[in-house]
This record gives sequence, structure tokens and C-alpha cells, in this order.
Amino acid sequence: MSQLTLNLIQGSVSFNFTSSAAENLQTEINNLMQSLKEIALQNKTGGKPTPKTAMEYQYTGDVFLELFCNPNIYPSPFSAKVLVTLRSPQIRLTSEAELTRLVEDLEQYLQTI
Repeated sequence: MSQLTLNLIQGSVSFNFTSSAAENLQTEINNLMQSLKEIALQNKTGGKPTPKTAMEYQYTGDVFLELFCNPNIYPSPFSAKVLVTLRSPQIRLTSEAELTRLVEDLEQYLQTI
């Protein structure tokens, strides 16, 4: 198990994360990115975007991690933000991360494992 570092809007947080959890998260983010791209395309063509399902990812290990993003409120993947909740018995952290930065952090983690 390696440490995943997430860069938040202000600051960063590191915690133990498994490779299988990282792969599952990558799949969820890819689905979210596809939804955001479809919405951006529909906005460009003047069509009314079809509502998409929000990403709600949860991981329970040494800590509890929850990531949430509603693709329907962002015009493109580059402007999307993800609500990050990380908690353990000792601490609870709730913050936001830019989706593009989250993708970079996850890719960097997967390259190191």
C-alpha cells in the first residue's frame, strides 16, 4: 500500500491507498470525464444537455475517502471541482480539488506503484 497525495484547492493531503482502489477511482473519473465532455459538446452545439449522474466514489481503508462531483453544474472538464471528504477516528477533512489536478495526482500514483 502506497501513499496517495491529493492536491486540494488550498494545500494537500496524503493517505494510504491501494492499487485496486486507485484503478476503481480511475474508472469512476473516466466516466465522469465522459459525462463532462458530452455536456460541453451539447452546450457548444446549442442543444440542451441531458442530465448526467453525479460521481460518488467511496473508499474505506485506513481512512474513509469520499469524492463527489456533479457534472451537470460545470460547463467543461477543465472547470469541474470535486468535493473531497477524508476522515479517520482522529480527523475529518472536507475540501475541494480541481478535477484536472485529481486526474494528474491519480496518474502519478498509478505510475509509482
